[in-house]
Parts: sequence; C-alpha cells; structure tokens
Amino acid sequence: MSQVLDMERCDLNIKSNSSSHHTELYGEKRLIVRRGQPFHVILHLKPGSRDFKQGETTFTLIVETGPLPRKESDTQVSFVLRESTVDTEWSASATYDPSGNTVSVSISSSPNAPIGLYSLTLDQDGQKTSLGQFILLFNAWCPRDAVYMRSESKRQEYVLAQHGLIYRGTYKRIKGTPWNFGQFDPTILDICLKILDENPKFISDADKDCSGRRNPIYVTRVLSAMINSNDDRGVLVGEWGEFSGGVHPGQWIGSGDILRQWAESGPVCYGQCWVFAAVACTVSRALGIPCRVVTNFGSAHDTDANLMIENLYDEDGERISEGDSIWNFHVWVDSWMTRPDLGPEFDGWQTSDPTPQETSDGVFCCGPASLRAIKEGELTKKYDAPFIFAEVNADVVDFVRLSNGQIVRFDGSTKSVGRFISTKAVGSDERRDITHHYKYPEGSKEERQVYEKAQHHNKLQQRGEEPGLHLKIKLADNMMVGLDFEVHAVLTNNCMEAKTCSFLFFARAVGYNGKRGESCGFASDKVELQSGEERRLSLRLQYDHYGSVITSDRLIQLSAITIDKQTTEYHKTEKTIVLDEPEIEIKLVGEATVNQAVTAELALLNPLPEPLQDCSFTIEGVGLTDGKPLKEKIGAVGPKQEAKASIKFSPTAVGSTVLLVNFDSDKLRNIKSFINVVVKE
Repeated sequence: MSQVLDMERCDLNIKSNSSSHHTELYGEKRLIVRRGQPFHVILHLKPGSRDFKQGETTFTLIVETGPLPRKESDTQVSFVLRESTVDTEWSASATYDPSGNTVSVSISSSPNAPIGLYSLTLDQDGQKTSLGQFILLFNAWCPRDAVYMRSESKRQEYVLAQHGLIYRGTYKRIKGTPWNFGQFDPTILDICLKILDENPKFISDADKDCSGRRNPIYVTRVLSAMINSNDDRGVLVGEWGEFSGGVHPGQWIGSGDILRQWAESGPVCYGQCWVFAAVACTVSRALGIPCRVVTNFGSAHDTDANLMIENLYDEDGERISEGDSIWNFHVWVDSWMTRPDLGPEFDGWQTSDPTPQETSDGVFCCGPASLRAIKEGELTKKYDAPFIFAEVNADVVDFVRLSNGQIVRFDGSTKSVGRFISTKAVGSDERRDITHHYKYPEGSKEERQVYEKAQHHNKLQQRGEEPGLHLKIKLADNMMVGLDFEVHAVLTNNCMEAKTCSFLFFARAVGYNGKRGESCGFASDKVELQSGEERRLSLRLQYDHYGSVITSDRLIQLSAITIDKQTTEYHKTEKTIVLDEPEIEIKLVGEATVNQAVTAELALLNPLPEPLQDCSFTIEGVGLTDGKPLKEKIGAVGPKQEAKASIKFSPTAVGSTVLLVNFDSDKLRNIKSFINVVVKE
C-alpha cells in the first residue's frame, strides 16, 4: 500500500485565518496572513487513503516567492513536520481528525520572511501537490517582527484605519483635509505588490530585490522612490504649476483612484506633497508597515546642504535669490520599525518622503531616517538625515545686495522653520502636535547644542535681538476668498533717536511650496518716527487683484520692509495668510442601511463676486461607494448663489465609516468636508 496520503482537496481556511491575522478587511477571496504567526490549512483525504499517524506519517512543505525562488535568498524554504511549530522560522505541525478524515496543518512563517505572494506545495517522497497560494505581510502584532507595535490602539490607527486627516494651511490656521486611504479595497493589495515588482531594483536583480523584501527599511526606501515617477514608472507625476492634461492635485480625495489608474496606464498626473504622502501611507499600511502622514509647517528646502536658508534681496526689497526655499507646509510619512543597521536607540518612527525634491544615491527618494537621529543631530545616520534635519531645523538668514555690490546681512530667524509638526491623533479626529519627536524646544540649550553639533565646524555667528525698528503684520478678522479686506503693517521705533526710512508693504500670491507668484497689492510711505512712536501702513486686498493670481492653496504672502539707505539698515517681517473657504453642507436623507440606496444632499455657497464654471461634487467612502468616487457635475453657479447636488449611493458594509466630499470648479478648488456615517443592518 502506498505510503503517501491520498488527498482530495486542501481548504485554506481563509475565514478563520483572516480573523486571527487581522486581515479580514481584505475580503475572503484568498488567504492573506501576517508573518511570524501560525495559520492553519485543512487537508481533506480521499476515502480509503492511508491514515495519518501522529509521530509516524511525515511530509515536507515548500513555500516559494518571487520569479526565481532560491534557498540562499530565503525566497524558497522547505520544512518537515514537527511536534509543534516554533516562532523563529518556517515550521509546521499536524493533527488528524478521523471523524472527518482530515489533517489540520499548522504553518508558522518566519518573522523575518520576505513579504509577497507565495505558493504552498506538499512534498511526499518527491510526489508534489500544490496546496494553493497566499500573500504574506509584515506583522505589527508579532513581537519578533521588525514592525512590531506594542499598543493595540496604535495598530488600529496606523495599520488598519482606512481614513484620516492630512493637515494643510499655515501654522496659524491649520486645517485637516479628509483622505480615504482605502488600503483594504479589493484591488489595492495586488497593485501595491505590482509597485514593488515595477521598481528598477527588481527589474535589474529580481532575486536580490525579493530577498530584500524581508526588511521594512528596504521596502520603505523602494516606496519612497516608486510613489513619484521621476527615474522610473512610479505612481504619481509631481506638478506645481501647469495642470493641463491631468487631474489637479487638490481634486483627489483618496488613494484608490490614483493606484487603479497607475495599474491600468502608468504614471498618474498630478500629485503634490500631501498626495504623494497619502498614497505612500496607503501602500505601507496595505503591506503591513505601520504608517502615519505628517505635516511640517515652515518646511525648509535646503538645496546646498549647509543647514541655512539664505534669502537675497535688492535695495528695493525685491527678492533676487532662487534655490533655497521655505515651503508653507510640507507633508511626508513616518513608518514604524526597528533599525538594526543603526542600533536599537534609533528604533521607532522613521521619516521617508516620496515627494521628488532632491536625489539620494542618484535616485529621487528620501529616507527612511530615524526620528531619534534627526532630533539628536546624528546626521551621519542613513538615510538622508541631513536633508530632513534641515527641513525642520534650518536657520533663515536674509541678505541685501547694495548697488555697490556689497552684501549685508539684515535679518535672520532660528524659529521660523519646523513648526507645529502635525499628524492625526490615535483613535480620534484631533490634531496631534509631534514637534517634540523631531526637535528639542526652540531656544532650549539642547536645541542649540544639537544645531551646533549638526553644523560641526560651520559655526554660525551669534544671533541676538537688537533694539531698533520693530515690524509686525495685523490681519483682518474675516478673510473669506472673494471678499475685499484690509491688512496692516505696524512699525514701532524702539531706538533712543528718531528714524527716517522707506516703509514698503507687499502682497503677492504664493504656492504652498514657497514659490512666489504675482503681486496682488502694494503700499509704500516715507516715514519719520520719533523714539517710541508707532506707524501703521494699510493695504487693501481686493478680489479683483488677488483672485486671478492665487493658486488653489489660497495663500497670500505679506512682506513689510523698512529701508534706511543712509545707514544701510533693513528690517523685514513676513506672514503668509490662507484665505477662508466656504463650508460644504452634507445631509443624508434617510438612514444608511446596507444594500439600500441613500441620498447625500450637498450644498456650498459661492462666496465670489463672479460665477463659477465646471462645478462638481464628488463623494467617496469605504463601504459606501464601492471603492470608487461618485461625481455629480452641476455646471455654472452664479455669484453668491448656492451650488447644490444630490448623489445616491448604496452602502455595501455594516459599521461606522466616513463619507468624504470634494467640491471643484474653475475658480474655487480643493474644498473638502466629511461626515461620519453608521451603516445599519
């Protein structure tokens, strides 16, 4: 009689495995498990098959991943049955149930195995039977996995949460924009694995790349390069000026649409930093890496790596330098993992930035860099720590070039970069300030020590507040886009003697990345101030002037400058304002019930003194709109008139979720809102 078990079929036991591996949200079509944790398959034997005898019957299991599975690369592993599984390597044990003529096989994967699509094969004395396929992910629930997180509430937020808030605006007016990460949408995981397979490292050496996928540091660096399309066929094309032939970055409300478009037809137009970061977060969470989206207000882009942002102005206060810049805000991601390459003190959150700004090892990618290394000024620790350190710590120095060619320093700040670093709080829609994760408090002894350490020999001259002219900018209470309003520059003479100077007040459009647009207001005065005297210069900002030059970020940069050409004394202050936007009203008509149509009634008042063209509302929500955005075009809306739409949708899943709404038009873009929805049985 044959010594081989005669098998009828293998049940991959998807429902039970998904439940214990926190993968039920991926659906029940296939087996998706997390590494370092046992899963169970059931072999149904044919009637008359040899019985399975505990301790006597044995067989070998083979798992393989990638196009060239090899033992040496850990992409092919064979293991025999043991009495029980172990949690340090691939292993298996089995029990026989005579009543059902079934063998239950428990398989434990290595907590250090490469992630990806695997085949599972049964080998009985050379007779091989395919048992099926499974996808293996990183495991934040497994203490031996490099991405292990101790807190269950953090795992719920950073691995399982499908929607979140991304912070934008200015540090004085921070606004949370809703985003649908949607990492459990049925097609998304396959697309995430496809991103790994399209990366140039896989194309040049598939064996080495697949083996490298055991390491979340490696995978995160690959994603940082592949979420942008520079150097490769990555997901998103970055654009900060001309958006023809693509989708304006402000229109996206979720990652799913972008990833599906990329899978069908290659790089998607267009993304800006928050879109790059949101898509990176979706892919990281889908693969099992805990991830959060982070916004840095006053984010330095230091092109020459000297940890200083140098601005050069002419004698009339016009900026003449390009290169270094300060982004109004910049968005990236933090991922959670150990750093065996750096040492245990650098474990935890790691920053990576998929927005293409500067190259790293010849490729447009950035990170992962340990937050601990950034906070401590350990700039030799890979990857790209100096660039990220400068984003949150650079000092700003202003120079003026006189008509005789001489360059004079006239202002500087150690505090304007790296403020209100923000992420969504765990388990709530509150904003959490995480500046202290990145840097010591401004002006503290530790902060200056870290800066000096980072500067090494490149010590900066001492900074100090000097008595002299003091400038500040005062804003109006209501700065709704479409309205005219007044802003004021206030000049105070703190000197003992009278001062005479030119007093200039500029307003100009600015992009969130610090790129300066056209002027939209200017006022000037020649003033003489006695000691202690204050003078105010008012500037009326009119929609007729600013409406046509502002970007969809609705930002205006105000600069007040005083110039005393006799003493070559210059003073400057700047403030970036974000114009208020109208609110979207969202009402659900009736109760949200699974598989029954419900209507969202949407309304928004046009605040502009002119009509809006090409108006539309788009809604999207996990378990609400079947993974796809639903759009309603409503054409033109007159000045001070209401834009209205009703959109029907049928919820597909019971439970609490979020409905995201986006309003778009030719002159008013990027207006978003959301409501929490509970879908009943």
